[in-house]
Amino acid sequence: MENQEISDKMGQGRERPEDNEPIIVTENVLDQHYEYLRDPSGYTVYTRRWFLLFVIAVINFTNAMIWIMFSPVTDKTSQYYGVDPTGVNWLSLVFLVASIPCGFMASWLLDTLGLRASIICAAWLNFLGSVIRNLTAYSFMPHSAQFPVLIFGQVVAACGQTFVMFTPAKTAALWFPDSQRTIANTLASMSNPLGILAANVLSPALIKKSDDLPVMLYICTGASLFGVLLSTFGVCSSVPPSPPSPSAAAQSEPFFLGIKKLRKNFAFWMLAFSMGGGLALFSAYTTFLEQILCPQNYDNSFAGLCGALMIAAGAVGAVIAGVIADKTRKFSEVTKLGFVFSNLAGIAFVQLARYRDLEYPVAICITLFGAFGFAVYPTALELAVEVTYPVAEATSTGIIFISGQVQGIVLMIISQYIAQPLSPHAASLPQACPSDGEFDPQDWTIPNLLGNGMGVLYTVAIVLLFRAEYKRMKVEDRHKIEQTLQGEIDSPVRS
Repeated sequence: MENQEISDKMGQGRERPEDNEPIIVTENVLDQHYEYLRDPSGYTVYTRRWFLLFVIAVINFTNAMIWIMFSPVTDKTSQYYGVDPTGVNWLSLVFLVASIPCGFMASWLLDTLGLRASIICAAWLNFLGSVIRNLTAYSFMPHSAQFPVLIFGQVVAACGQTFVMFTPAKTAALWFPDSQRTIANTLASMSNPLGILAANVLSPALIKKSDDLPVMLYICTGASLFGVLLSTFGVCSSVPPSPPSPSAAAQSEPFFLGIKKLRKNFAFWMLAFSMGGGLALFSAYTTFLEQILCPQNYDNSFAGLCGALMIAAGAVGAVIAGVIADKTRKFSEVTKLGFVFSNLAGIAFVQLARYRDLEYPVAICITLFGAFGFAVYPTALELAVEVTYPVAEATSTGIIFISGQVQGIVLMIISQYIAQPLSPHAASLPQACPSDGEFDPQDWTIPNLLGNGMGVLYTVAIVLLFRAEYKRMKVEDRHKIEQTLQGEIDSPVRS
């Protein structure tokens, strides 16, 4: 009798099949988790989880290239489309605007129809948006229509961003064991900044004059087509045949119930506010980097190098942080340390970028900003899943992403309008900004100080006000203890 009670607890209401009976699987259409009617001892991981992660990485990488390819060459884009730098900045800003309404739809779809539907939607929206953008490179397109069509293509691709950005945490939870979840989340999430890195390197290298801009448009289209082929023909299932962990086998909260349940979760909202703010700062720096540096005579190549160093160091930092978090389970501590050191590096970068001929110190500071700032992102997403369990992964991580987009829109719009004209003395000095009259260099000191102030606020909020309760981890630890007890009880019975 005692043995049966423990078995019932371990299975959480599931029945143990006879030795020769097939395993029966039922599907929960609300969030595509499987409720397994099987022996609860032992969980299975599948090699194809790495292919799924690769597909997500390709789509995420391509979407980031589409998003940011114009920012490193703002001057050339201004000349090609006949718009001012503010218009070019909107090519990045529309990604943030479009992702807010699409974000809620993407969260619902991911938790309702599953990973496969979300991945395929992301790939096709990427591809369609890129094809629409290509139309602006052909002679049949009137010059007056080029920029509106380009913006429309950006909006279509921006809608695809939400469908892929929410998938890493869900993929890690459903396909990977608990010892690999953070590193899986890191690899999938960091493909986005690596796409930004590629754009920061390729755009200045390939676009030497404004007429070269279509080359990058075609590169983005080819990469997005590769993502379409991989997802449409390679991703065949949203979930594995059997779960890799107890939490993957459990049923998570439906989307709307999960939203309702999060209302009183103070720890989550502190995380959403701070992490969203960090994403907003990253979006602003990535978009405005060339415009911040060129008045001090730092050219496009150096601005592209700074963006590349920030992201490359961030990718390395994220992997290191992910491994540490997986091994130590100290998600909260890793996140807080990342906030502190990235904020300090951001302050140093802003102060040094006001002066000329400081290439090495400026590059070092932006590198450290990326190394610590990006280390926070995947770890914080896993932390969000921990503190909101059993709310579905796409719901919690989606809200953080939307928070980042909303704060990014506000920060970027305000920054553009509070940037000041250069003083007569600064304007008389050599500059790396184009002097063709279509690009007006500005003094970004006040917007940068605003960003520093916001960074301090986010750091204070996460360090002093955030307290984590690892809910998912507690459930899995309890389940492991019950399995151990079951094994100890079964051993005498078998002998």
